[in-house]
Amino acid sequence: MKLTALLLTLHILAATIWAGGMFAAYVCLRPAAGPLDGPARFTLWRAFFAKFFIWVWVSVLLLLISGYWMLVTTFGGFAGAPLYINLMQTLGLIMVALFVWLFHGPWLKFKRAVDAKDYSTAGIQLNRIRRIIMINMPLGLLVVAIGGTGRFWG
Repeated sequence: MKLTALLLTLHILAATIWAGGMFAAYVCLRPAAGPLDGPARFTLWRAFFAKFFIWVWVSVLLLLISGYWMLVTTFGGFAGAPLYINLMQTLGLIMVALFVWLFHGPWLKFKRAVDAKDYSTAGIQLNRIRRIIMINMPLGLLVVAIGGTGRFWG
């Protein structure tokens, strides 16, 4: 029971860090960075994402490990999981896939472009990152809401 409480705590914190970071990036930092000139804006985003994506990777690992451990030990596996667990799992896996694509595609291209001072390419890649976050952020908030309320659905 104590291990379950620890893993659930880590699971909740990881989801909060990931979803909250996307919310902060999209809703707060994006408008604040908008008026900056290109090089300053791109340098800010590069520094932000370099720090944030480390936390996203940690969050992804914690979410997968803790989530599947609890799925097996608490619900007896996939067959015993209630609807809200399956919804969280499905949306979470979509989010992970989108993040892996974002990281290995637009993020790495953006980082290289900023380092090379190729701001035209950086702008294109930053817009791709923005669009992926625009999809992943509401999914993350929905997963948090499902996780917080799902056990009360039935």
